[in-house]
Amino acid sequence: MFDFFSARRPSTLARDAMVATSHPLATAAGLDILSAGGSAVDAALAASVTQCVVEPAMTGIGGDCFVLYAPKDGPVQALNGSGRSPAAATLEAMRGAGVGDAISRTTPHAVTIPGAVSAWCALHAAHGTMPLERLFARAISYARDGYPVTPRVAADWAVHTDHLKGDDGAAALFLPGGHAPSTGALHRQPQLAETLSAIAAHGASAFYEGDAAASMAGRLSALGGLHTEEDFHDARDQAFWTDPISAEYHGTEILECPPNGQGLAALMILRILEGFDIGPDVPLADRIHLHAEATKLAYHHRDALISDPATSAGLAETLLSDAAIDALRARIDPARAGKPALWDEPEHEDTVYITVVDAEGNAVSFINSLFHGFGSGLFDPGTGVMFQSRGSSFRMIEDHPNVIAPHRRPMHTIIPAIARRDGRTWMSFGVMGGDYQAAGQAALVSAMVDRGIDPQTAMDEPRSFAFAGALQIEPGVPGDVRAELERRGHKLDVATSPIGGSQAICIDPETGVRMGGSDTRKDGSALGF
Repeated sequence: MFDFFSARRPSTLARDAMVATSHPLATAAGLDILSAGGSAVDAALAASVTQCVVEPAMTGIGGDCFVLYAPKDGPVQALNGSGRSPAAATLEAMRGAGVGDAISRTTPHAVTIPGAVSAWCALHAAHGTMPLERLFARAISYARDGYPVTPRVAADWAVHTDHLKGDDGAAALFLPGGHAPSTGALHRQPQLAETLSAIAAHGASAFYEGDAAASMAGRLSALGGLHTEEDFHDARDQAFWTDPISAEYHGTEILECPPNGQGLAALMILRILEGFDIGPDVPLADRIHLHAEATKLAYHHRDALISDPATSAGLAETLLSDAAIDALRARIDPARAGKPALWDEPEHEDTVYITVVDAEGNAVSFINSLFHGFGSGLFDPGTGVMFQSRGSSFRMIEDHPNVIAPHRRPMHTIIPAIARRDGRTWMSFGVMGGDYQAAGQAALVSAMVDRGIDPQTAMDEPRSFAFAGALQIEPGVPGDVRAELERRGHKLDVATSPIGGSQAICIDPETGVRMGGSDTRKDGSALGF
């Protein structure tokens, strides 16, 4: 088996343009578009739709999408492509349907109306230069004629075998012969090829209206969902542009999509860490401990407060204020693990990331997700669409900001990011791995800013993640560091599989040279010219 923990490679350098993804076929698709004169947006779309075919556990057209677009000149724009709940999804209706304290990822109630296709078409309309037929061509070919399963994809696929067996249609397509495909096997998704061809020819209406919408709504309704064709019709233009939120970290501006995404948590972690020395001379145990404590505080607020954009107004300004950050930072004991709490109030998973910089210097930070591996596991044979499980993030608590309600967007884990220096894009980056993403972004930024290391080295360092009452660490964390962390009160959980993944492209402000990295925990690469 490939050793995802110990593999290492240098950062990639290119003069004019670069694309970095977690899958080699997606990187090749994006590079093909860049080489043909396409824009960063064109390349990102080609890469994303390819990954929706060749990395089916991680992403799909039945999922959601968030984007940051950073033109060479001008302000950064954020695109929210998160899907909404059905119109009938009231708390009372969910309780009447037998939903208890939480929404299970394997039920149709976890399925929000997919937002990815709406986002793709909005992004293309604003900044695309090539027709969708050209951008989708490779993905359609792979879905129709087959694609080889790569090592990490095969490993992820096998993990979710039992999940796929819960839906007959999913099992028939994704478990040929009753098991997950092995490395090197060719896999086809012919019905998905038809759906992608229709979107390429007719845009978002081919997904949210007509036969496709009828098929998807009918499938979810038959499973007990509250979804209707009208819900899909209303979602065609649900993606919307907005302004990013941002925070400074030692002179570098970090930009994120605003809530309902968890980018706010990444900014909180960085702002809290800014008050501590975590430079190259600081022991690894200290850096991990401080990162863990800041993460716990930020995620506690994320889970309690982040919700639909309509109910999150002013939240970023409040939680990133000096008063909030100073209060949270003061709660961290450098020598002891603590418990998180809200700063001034009473107590109350799977993804792909793409980044592209084109020859003009425009950057796209792009993330597409089904949430959990293979999403809900619920599949529509009529369209070839695997449905996401994003609705499982909703709360079944009446007064909670993230309570299930009609046409509501849940708290989201997927967060593309942009870093700027002196008002110019320095890095386009993102971290995969569900809940890990905000913590992972903060660790990547800190490694590069505080210790001056290159993107590939930064993303290949052993990872840690304080979540759900434990401090997860990868095997590369040395034994003496583990002992010290335990002495400080951390409950360690040594990861048996890689924690997340990442891609990044930096732009040298003097030469314009692109320096990119693609996480060795995945199959992908950064390539340019």
